[in-house]
Amino acid sequence: MIFQPTIIALLLASGLGLAMLLAAAPFAVAVIRHWDIRSGAERQLQLERRTYLFSTLLSFVLAVQVIALLLFVFNADRMAALFVGAMCAVGTLNVNAYGFPALILQMAIFFLATVWLVINHVDTRASDYPLVRIKYGLLLALVPVVAASFFVQLQYFLGLKANVITSCCGSLFSEGSQAVSGDLAALPAGPAMIGFYVVLGMAVAAAGYHALTRRGGYLVALASGSALVAALAGILSFLSLYIYEHPHHHCPFCILKPEYNYQGYWLYIPLFAATAAGLAVGALQFFRRVPSLAVVVPATTARLAALAAAGFLMFTAVATLMVLRSNLILFG
Repeated sequence: MIFQPTIIALLLASGLGLAMLLAAAPFAVAVIRHWDIRSGAERQLQLERRTYLFSTLLSFVLAVQVIALLLFVFNADRMAALFVGAMCAVGTLNVNAYGFPALILQMAIFFLATVWLVINHVDTRASDYPLVRIKYGLLLALVPVVAASFFVQLQYFLGLKANVITSCCGSLFSEGSQAVSGDLAALPAGPAMIGFYVVLGMAVAAAGYHALTRRGGYLVALASGSALVAALAGILSFLSLYIYEHPHHHCPFCILKPEYNYQGYWLYIPLFAATAAGLAVGALQFFRRVPSLAVVVPATTARLAALAAAGFLMFTAVATLMVLRSNLILFG
């Protein structure tokens, strides 16, 4: 089963990403130890020339890791038909103990890689490259995360056996489940809906305020992270019920299936893009007082905040439309 084209593509993306990061690690250490933009020494000139090459290659590698999250989820859903008991991606991820950890690690890499790409972009906009040491230090911190993701993915895909009877989403995302997913599914629809709109409204307001005033950057990051949690809780507790038009079907993965017109992608793509943009706004606040970035950072964070506000607004609008178009009546 590991020879499925999508699985090969995912393993190649993860493996090559890890290989590139490991290859760049010695250079990253050299940059951290010896970088001095004021020096005209031969070593500094070599570091500067190689920095362009490594930054370009690593940007490509990390951009691929960002896209890999979408491919991983799509593949898990597509392969559900191969396993007895699986109805959606949940069944595929439950085939062995490595499925959900692989998904969680891929999500972590998505957000970390996005933040690194933004920091790298900002650094290249300044003439003195003030964040070189920081971004290569962050690159070294990414290595164990990407290594763990590759190992877990490899174990997961090697452990996929067609003769395994897996569990469907009903056992994990039901009100009687003992897991956190069961607690979220059991949330009363009314309070969950109120919390959903309040938190997302706060995220839109915080991002919009920063886009206009360039203030409250850390608040944007905090609100974006909170909005992600509230959005996922809302999907589990009430939004999925309206999409399926069934009062007990809470699965957040079945909405990605063709029989539901792939509606989940219209929710998850703007949600994750907005969250990543909001977190990047917060990350850049640490560098807003760097002299050569005094103009670049506020301009970049304003654009990112506008993207976050638009993403959260799109997610909320799509969710609201799904509720209004549903034939399910939760409140009489």
